Amino acid sequence: MDEPLDLRGLKCPLPALMTRRHLARLPAGAVLSVLTTDPLAVVDIPHMCGEDGHRLLESRKEKDHQLFRIEKTQRPG
Repeated sequence: MDEPLDLRGLKCPLPALMTRRHLARLPAGAVLSVLTTDPLAVVDIPHMCGEDGHRLLESRKEKDHQLFRIEKTQRPG
């Protein structure tokens, strides 16, 4: 498993923006795990996935953070 993208402590909109930037560097089919503490990330990251066409595999509340697992998809065109 790849090391997660640790964005704990960052506030909106940075977690979604940094997740988008990191996904842009990955090949299609790669899975990225993202850790956040920003309460708005539960809205922002799924929204970003929908806008960019990535697949949100999991969104889970842990003891001290939120975990997102995102599969990068290839954008058509």
